[in-house]
Amino acid sequence: MSESAPADRCYRHPEAPAYISCQRCERRICPQCMQEASVGFQCPECVQQGQKAVRSPKTLAGGAVPGRPGQVSMVIIGLNVAVFVLTDLAQVSAIPAAGVMAAYDVLDAGTIYPGVLSGGYWRLLTSAFLHAGILHILVNMYALYLFGPFAERALGTRWFIAAYLTMAVVASVFVYWLSDPRAFTVGASGAVFGLFGLVLVLLIRAGQDVRFLLVLLAVNVVISFRAEISWQAHLGGFLTGLAIGLAIALPPRERRVLVQRALMVALWVGVLGAVAARTAVLA
Repeated sequence: MSESAPADRCYRHPEAPAYISCQRCERRICPQCMQEASVGFQCPECVQQGQKAVRSPKTLAGGAVPGRPGQVSMVIIGLNVAVFVLTDLAQVSAIPAAGVMAAYDVLDAGTIYPGVLSGGYWRLLTSAFLHAGILHILVNMYALYLFGPFAERALGTRWFIAAYLTMAVVASVFVYWLSDPRAFTVGASGAVFGLFGLVLVLLIRAGQDVRFLLVLLAVNVVISFRAEISWQAHLGGFLTGLAIGLAIALPPRERRVLVQRALMVALWVGVLGAVAARTAVLA
């Protein structure tokens, strides 16, 4: 390329005649270099510079806007339903035996499945995909259907997945610390309560009416203190959701991603420390 091409020649192809000037840099361009713009034509270099200057839209959490908001929520619902069909309808007992939140080992059909104390740490997550009865899964999946897509749209796909899994695991850590270690716990309600807390913060930040969510939350809090309902998981998930929501709503935009990453690291360091400490106590 040459910047010293004759006035009637293309600056990129000095041998080619040029009768059009680039609308941005006003240099002469030949038909080969002409690229249609909103007004007139631009040279390839100016087009590339313009594309770099256009910023892709970001979510509140600083992630990429999902192309199909709610898709991950539907996948999570599908996984829960599939596991429910296998466990409650097909009666595959090995799945709940290996997946429920249990501190001690679980014996099923002569097979011993390690509890968290014996290294079965996957139970902190797998228990969030198991449910005890049709009403249990219907309530949790309906709540996920209502609030999951909103949270997914606000956070973006990757942040939503990270947030959901983190809320589910922290909820199980609360169960590990505050529940009877001989008890079994299942359900996505810890992660769902995390969504309640997360969405509540985002709605307040957006100046939206949160009365419906507060009523729904109050009803669930009352139900949480009934027998056989894990208020520990609900509390852990809700507090985690609040923390993630605040990390999105409070920091200035330029520091938002940094604060979120720091929070995620802190949460997972806390998970590792809490599990290790509780294991030492019970052992």
